[in-house]
Amino acid sequence: MTERAHDPDLVGRTETLFALSNGWLGLRGAHEEGRPAHEPGMFIAGLHETWPIEYAEDAYGLAKTGQTIVAAPDASLLKLYVDDDPLYLPGAQLLDYERALDLRAGTLVRTLTWELRDGKQVRVRSWRLVSLQHRHVAAFRYEVTLLNADAPVVLSSALLNRQDATPRDVAAAAADPRTTKRLGHRVFEPAHHAAAGTRVLLGYRLARSGLTLGCGVEHTVASPDPYQLEVSASADRGNLTLTVDATAGTTLVVDKFAAYHTSEQVPAAELVVRAARTLDRVARHGWDVLADAQRARLDELWDRADVTVALAAAQPADAAPRPQLSGPEPEPKAWQPAELAQAIRWNVFQVLQATAQTGHGGVPAKGLTGSGYEGHYFWDSEVYVNPFLTYCAPRAARNLLAFRYRMLDKARDRARELGEQGALFPWRTITGEEASAYYQAGTAQYHINADVAHALAKYVRATGDDGLLVEFGAEILLETARLWVSLGFYGRDGAFHLHAVTGPDEYTAVVNDNTFTNLMARRNLRYAADVLAWLERSHPQRFAQLAAATGLEPGEQARWRCAADAMFVPFDAALGIHPQDAHFLDLEPWDFDAVPADRYPLLLHYHPLVIYRSQVCKQADVLLAMLLAGDEFTLECKRRNVDYYDPITTGDSSLSAPVQAIAAAEVGYDDLAQRHFAAAALTDLADVHGNAVDGVHVASAGGVWMTLVYGFAGLRDHDGTLSLTPQLPATWQRLTFTLAVRGLLLRVAVSHDAVDLAVDASVGRASAAAAQQVEVVVAGERMVVPAGTQRSVSLRASAA
Repeated sequence: MTERAHDPDLVGRTETLFALSNGWLGLRGAHEEGRPAHEPGMFIAGLHETWPIEYAEDAYGLAKTGQTIVAAPDASLLKLYVDDDPLYLPGAQLLDYERALDLRAGTLVRTLTWELRDGKQVRVRSWRLVSLQHRHVAAFRYEVTLLNADAPVVLSSALLNRQDATPRDVAAAAADPRTTKRLGHRVFEPAHHAAAGTRVLLGYRLARSGLTLGCGVEHTVASPDPYQLEVSASADRGNLTLTVDATAGTTLVVDKFAAYHTSEQVPAAELVVRAARTLDRVARHGWDVLADAQRARLDELWDRADVTVALAAAQPADAAPRPQLSGPEPEPKAWQPAELAQAIRWNVFQVLQATAQTGHGGVPAKGLTGSGYEGHYFWDSEVYVNPFLTYCAPRAARNLLAFRYRMLDKARDRARELGEQGALFPWRTITGEEASAYYQAGTAQYHINADVAHALAKYVRATGDDGLLVEFGAEILLETARLWVSLGFYGRDGAFHLHAVTGPDEYTAVVNDNTFTNLMARRNLRYAADVLAWLERSHPQRFAQLAAATGLEPGEQARWRCAADAMFVPFDAALGIHPQDAHFLDLEPWDFDAVPADRYPLLLHYHPLVIYRSQVCKQADVLLAMLLAGDEFTLECKRRNVDYYDPITTGDSSLSAPVQAIAAAEVGYDDLAQRHFAAAALTDLADVHGNAVDGVHVASAGGVWMTLVYGFAGLRDHDGTLSLTPQLPATWQRLTFTLAVRGLLLRVAVSHDAVDLAVDASVGRASAAAAQQVEVVVAGERMVVPAGTQRSVSLRASAA
């Protein structure tokens, strides 16, 4: 992705689009010179401050402690002065300019030629990376070349605590819940600062969360001209200033290495020592070694994650009829080949870099590319990111599930606080404690439990990693199943009901028998019972340990099965659809004709009660159930559901477009599927929701991959059975992707005529007895593809 002109009006968005991360350390795409900037800085997984949530009218069980991601000291600053003139992009005379995110190398590269007022010309080139190999490390290279005259050059490199230098606007509470809270107190309490040689070190303790941080920067300088260095450090800033009388035609090269370490318990002084050791190592190896390792790591990741599309030369015939949309309709998109490839790869890259170093934390809604949603983890990881990781980076998928397990004790506490048994995972969190102050669209989304169970089941079935079930998976399933039996009840109709819950659609809150929730809870209950039965047979000692530790009673699994079998799932026979909840069809239809385009998203312009009493959806709800529990719907029912729900879904959530695209593709609405796919693929690239400045919509990026693989290739994996029923857009000629299946790589190529399959040697984590073949059902035909072989299935023959 390339920017060929500097536009000050796009500074915030480009900080997001050009952000780099490794899943533990993130760096916004602000310019090295520090200005202009929207929200420059660096973020670290789990580095947060806490604050008391204040309610005008409090109630029992509401979340008490807020959690907000904070910016770590910024190491990206490198300010250039030539003849005492600062390089300030909005006012500089730029003869040429280019900034490119190299998705293959994992670097951000900028090249420009600056002409001073007296005619001197300076070529400036910069590179940066956040290491995918070394989670604590970021690195920068800055080159300055005087092209046509000698001149004095000053380069000022800083490590700056921006968090406490940024003006704090506490009085103006943000009306947009998607943004982050501005903290009104000093966050980083200084614990250490030092400067010597070419190095700066800073240490802090966070005021309320008690977390500690040690960080530092080291420099290496290459200059054919003599230079002088000055280094200094204070509580909030470390600085190295380089001065050189540069001669024309020579190039000054400064490499800057940054290291960060955090802890819940280790004193900041010790973390500073660790940061120093890290700097010793990376500076000794140098920029080139880091850059080569970055490229090698991405070569490995792209081998599994790349998705390619070849567009058809001819225009298609008329698409199948589709429902008439009532809300703001997604724009049609006529893709150019390079444009489509870039959009797909940019989104896939966002998921790769958001998860490369998972295991020490979850995946925030914005990754580590911005402070949006306060750096909280939601259900996004399990439903939108986990499918990609399961099939492209299974070790990372396992790490995220292990992270959820580390929250289990706090989830048990939360369930008890709400008067329930088992465990209830938080809707939004950093620490594992519930941080959502708006329970109607937060705690009431009990489906988070089933989402975690769904992700766990998907991972185990795709990888064959039964060891995860033995290690901690069965315990998660046991406690999530208990929650459903405790939460629900048997009604007079004999059915099992779940009342006062909120499904994925946050425009319809605290309802009875949400279809998505009930279907997913049923699957959670059955899978938990199956896994506990398997564990008792296969690992009786582990089962006995688990039963003793959790107080598992005889007959509990039977009660789970009974509740699952009796689960009430709303269905309207007259319309042939699943109502979103027991009373959704009783609500007044939303008057879309009366709502101008500038009144979206509705949550920013209407009181929640106005929205709640109407038939209007923020995002796909029943349509998402059709994907995750698709084997419980007929194709005709799916079509009727799309016809009913797609027109009343505003898409105000970035999570909606991918699911709507997949649903439309499955029922043959080619044009509609492509429109929703374009909305998903361009969510951040075109700032579809107007908040790209707050960071990348990581779940939406994962949804782009899901749309390609689950939507247009028609992948389904219910109960671990892989099947492909392609719905390739008429304007596309070929779609290729790779799936990691039980330790093997399944290469898939889909065209309108055939599906080609090839299986490569084993990679990644799998069961003790790694698979020797992959079984997949293609357009109804069962195929067995041994490792090292290829197969092809004719779709023309299948259609006939």
